[in-house]
Amino acid sequence: METLRGKKIVLGITGSIAAYKACYLIRGLIKRGAEVQVVITPAGKEFITPITLSALTHKPVISEFFSQRDGTWNSHVDIGLWADAMLIAPCTASTLGKMANGIADNMLITTYLSMKAPVFIAPAMDLDMYAHPSTQQNLKRLQSYGNIIIEPQSGFLASGLEGKGRMEEPDAIVKVLDEFFEEDKDSLQGKKIMITAGPTYEKIDPVRFIGNYSSGKMGFALAEECARRGADVTLISGPVSLECSKRIKRINVESCNEMYNAAVSEFKDGDAAILCAAVADFRPKAVAENKIKREKDDLTIQLCPTNDIAAELGRQKNDNQLLVGFALETNDEEFNAKNKLERKNLDFIVLNSTRNEGTTFRSDDNQIEIITNDEIKKFEKKNKKYVAADIINELCNLFSKKS
Repeated sequence: METLRGKKIVLGITGSIAAYKACYLIRGLIKRGAEVQVVITPAGKEFITPITLSALTHKPVISEFFSQRDGTWNSHVDIGLWADAMLIAPCTASTLGKMANGIADNMLITTYLSMKAPVFIAPAMDLDMYAHPSTQQNLKRLQSYGNIIIEPQSGFLASGLEGKGRMEEPDAIVKVLDEFFEEDKDSLQGKKIMITAGPTYEKIDPVRFIGNYSSGKMGFALAEECARRGADVTLISGPVSLECSKRIKRINVESCNEMYNAAVSEFKDGDAAILCAAVADFRPKAVAENKIKREKDDLTIQLCPTNDIAAELGRQKNDNQLLVGFALETNDEEFNAKNKLERKNLDFIVLNSTRNEGTTFRSDDNQIEIITNDEIKKFEKKNKKYVAADIINELCNLFSKKS
């Protein structure tokens, strides 16, 4: 199979007797054309030597933050941006707990917390440790974050006991990665997709602005999903603290007018646009040159409408282009979303509601409805990585109908 050819895989190894199987994992991944970078915990080095792993990967093994005493250091952020996938195999109960609770006390955990790509976890431990409620809760939490758990198998364990806890065999783990990348590999190959994300800030004076609570997480998840499927992605982002993969072209903006100009320019040659940003509908008519002082008991600010990005792109859209919008509503959700779908000439609209607790702004989860002119598809609450996959599946279906 060629699905892993050219893929960059970070292999995390922890302190388990199953660490020796990492050699077979590396061999299986490299045979399929993948590039492998090993990140190992200090405990992992007690079970398998970095020299062995380096000989197999032809890369230095990363274990410590600082590799020498001359200021040279390993950047977990750069590794997170470099990878197409991260595989932690074997993953001990200790590492599971640290990952689930964000305890970043070694290079492997900090790399995991910085990872932009999909993460696969292959647990390995004794049967009672695996069955313990703490371990099971940690696994559920990690799965809710969007990680993919490769369940351990039943069999003879290092303790001499028999039961569930033995790490899945290397060939089976490699097959999981193969199937993951094969499932929708190249489904957007050759497509140019523009995505807007995050909030916009409309200045009142040099220190104040009109904005909103958008974190940009949904838009960034969509950009990563499109890039994973082979698209040429341009991400136009408002002011957020998120990072994206280097394979994504990122344009940073602040105001609605800046986002409008960038979106209009990028959409001309694009195949699709996904308008996920929470754009301000109004801006101050005049921006004060100096900070407004509190001299009165009240203050009136005159507002005027901002440029309507969705409406303008809807007017420009040709028969070969697709346009996707978002609607965040507080009431009469479906009615308002359908109205926006028609007015803005969208191909479909993604509806979410502030009434769904633990979703929308600043959350890792979302619960959406996809509305077209013909139907409404309702989805369960899930991590935004999975929500992004649902939305892009719909986009791919529309591309298929056009071809």
